[in-house]
Amino acid sequence: MSPRPARRRRLLLGGALALLPAGQALAQLEQPSVTPLDSSIRPSLVAPAPGTAPGMGQPPGSSASAIQPFGGIAGGGQPVDRNAPVTFTAEEVEYDRDKGLVIARGRVEAWQGERLLRADEFTYDRNTGVATARGNVQLLEPDGQVLFADEAELKDRFRDGVLEGVRALLAANGRMAANGARRTGGTINELSRVVYSSCDLCADDPTAPPLWQVEARRATQDKGEQRITYRDATVRLGGVPVLYTPYLSHPDPSAPRASGFLFPTLGYTRFLGAFAETPYYWAIDDTSDLTVIPILSTRQYPNLGLEYRKLFNFGEITGSASIGGLNGRDTGGKEELAGHIFLKGRFTIDENWRAGFDLNRASSEQYLRTFRYEYRRVLTSQAFVEGFWGTETYARIDARAYQGLRSVDDTRQIPYVLPNAVVEHAPRGKYLGGFLTVDAGLLGISRDIGSSTQRLSSRVSWQRPETDRFGGLWTVKIQADGLGYRAQGLQEPPTLLPEANGDRFNGNIRAALDWRMPFVRYAGNWGSQTIEPHVQLVTGPRVGPQYRVPNEDSIDFEFTDANLFALNRFTGRDRQEGGTRVDAALRAAWDFPNGGQIEGLVGRSFRLDDQISNPYAGSGLDRRASDYVARLRIAPTTWFDTIGRIRLDGENITDRRLVDTVANLGLGRVTLSAGYLYSPPLPYLVPSRSREEVSAGFTARIGQYWRVAATGKYDLGLGRAVLVQGSAGYEDECFIIEGRFIKRFAQDPTTDSLYAANTVILFRLGFKTLGEYFFRAI
Repeated sequence: MSPRPARRRRLLLGGALALLPAGQALAQLEQPSVTPLDSSIRPSLVAPAPGTAPGMGQPPGSSASAIQPFGGIAGGGQPVDRNAPVTFTAEEVEYDRDKGLVIARGRVEAWQGERLLRADEFTYDRNTGVATARGNVQLLEPDGQVLFADEAELKDRFRDGVLEGVRALLAANGRMAANGARRTGGTINELSRVVYSSCDLCADDPTAPPLWQVEARRATQDKGEQRITYRDATVRLGGVPVLYTPYLSHPDPSAPRASGFLFPTLGYTRFLGAFAETPYYWAIDDTSDLTVIPILSTRQYPNLGLEYRKLFNFGEITGSASIGGLNGRDTGGKEELAGHIFLKGRFTIDENWRAGFDLNRASSEQYLRTFRYEYRRVLTSQAFVEGFWGTETYARIDARAYQGLRSVDDTRQIPYVLPNAVVEHAPRGKYLGGFLTVDAGLLGISRDIGSSTQRLSSRVSWQRPETDRFGGLWTVKIQADGLGYRAQGLQEPPTLLPEANGDRFNGNIRAALDWRMPFVRYAGNWGSQTIEPHVQLVTGPRVGPQYRVPNEDSIDFEFTDANLFALNRFTGRDRQEGGTRVDAALRAAWDFPNGGQIEGLVGRSFRLDDQISNPYAGSGLDRRASDYVARLRIAPTTWFDTIGRIRLDGENITDRRLVDTVANLGLGRVTLSAGYLYSPPLPYLVPSRSREEVSAGFTARIGQYWRVAATGKYDLGLGRAVLVQGSAGYEDECFIIEGRFIKRFAQDPTTDSLYAANTVILFRLGFKTLGEYFFRAI
């Protein structure tokens, strides 16, 4: 960039007025030049320290770099000198030797230490160290906060002083204005007649009041504690006062977190009566925090909840816990001390190993539902260690304990798993032209009463894909399983397999030849169309009914298009398929240029002998010819998609065995959804019955800030609703208001009555950077 012509500057030296070029003036002051903050070349001056003559602001022999602006703030610079002199740039500088005043005018930028001051006019008294700034004053703090003022008088490296007509731009869109402010130590700002808000002003009428604001007679901003405290505060909505409080405090918007009381939650529920939650958040240190949540209610004993988080260099711990009492009104007259703990930990041991645990226990389902803690049908606790070696090898060992919370659960029959160990290796290279996977596992299951089982298992899988000259894809598959068992007590429920007691060995080998031939037709601007027949021949030894083999991991079974071509279609290892079968399917797809697709598949499996290795009636594989399975996905555009799966009886295709369909339609700001589910009775669920449900819902955005949603499910078999929920809310840059309604119609099978706390009404009112208020009814 070519240098700009030197501007002339007025210098008042000893009462004599001289007009000198800027460069000559700097030379006469014998001050080193200072790089300005912007790209324009402007005169610069270092104000002498008190008690020194002009030209003596630096000790003899000092270098210019010692006074460069922000020398210790920018990366790689020297540490900031807390006793550094005031450095500034300006268009015009006037120096009064007799009074010791330096007056700068025109785009003044002055800095001392870590703070930067900008103003139209700047006066520095070298005798007192007081700096006075007037006109469009801006003070940039080290933490990024910006203060605006009409006039400011500052000292002690701009940390102390008085400001008039103050406006502050804080983090998270926070804004503050006051008639005046007093600064102390650079960390305490005392403001008078103050207004605070995080709302943007109206673009059409900036003089209109913001959506919400806090007005106070006096406020204190403590940057050390990272809190703003108000005295005689009034909260206004749209300029209308809605709340007065003599004291109000909230974290500074720049604070990532700060200790203090959170907004309370008030409400009324059938089981709690009127209640109030008053959470307290404690920022213990930079790596941990604790939220204490006392709950006082009119129908139950007091409850105390805790939420804890802790970060380590090598992991984290998060969790919640509570303790309280149920007074017996809703527990059959039984008073009890109750509680829960949900705790989770994850830790990195080294580059290959990590460990973790989950501790989840609760005194009862009634307790969790009454106080609205997270409810799960089964609580799982575990401790584990697992290792990773690239993408080839994985190992894990864990121990697990379960707690069933349904009233029909017999906790004595719920298993303990110890150990559960597995190691798997899948090398990247090929063996005999194919891909190899090897695994081994050890499983131990015990119960307080009933069966106990130990199992040692191993599996070797190998696949080799090849493509013929016509485009057909051939895949050879081999899978071998070996399992050894030691079992006792299997004649007791829930297993009921008396012939499986003792030591057992079970093995199986499966081989398959898989063929697919995609026929593709290009349709120009309409994309491409594909028809793909798929046939697989699977063979292996017959395995029989397998009543002499324990079964712990293959009870839950569902035959769908997803496992049609699996060599062993059971979910675990305890049950094996045998014999010879043929799996066949036809897939068709139409792919559009815009990324849309219509795709479908229909398939079936045929067994070549009469042996039925699947013991579950109605599973879809309990006859030589299986049920039909099909899938259809229609998503021609980005605003519409639907996918459905169905299983039909192999002999009477009008007899549905399984149907699951969902659809979504986007109409601009509105999205509609619908679904249908039919599921046959499952023998391992009590009560055992079929499910037939329909669902529908919508979500919509109204304008820029409003949104609404509603969803419902209806059970056609029972002739009643299953779930109804809806929500509506508004959210902008500073304000949130939201309402939610949820009602579940699930019944306790032992009492045929609705579960406790089946209805939730929640209102949320949030003032961003200030706090949130909740009202809840159950």
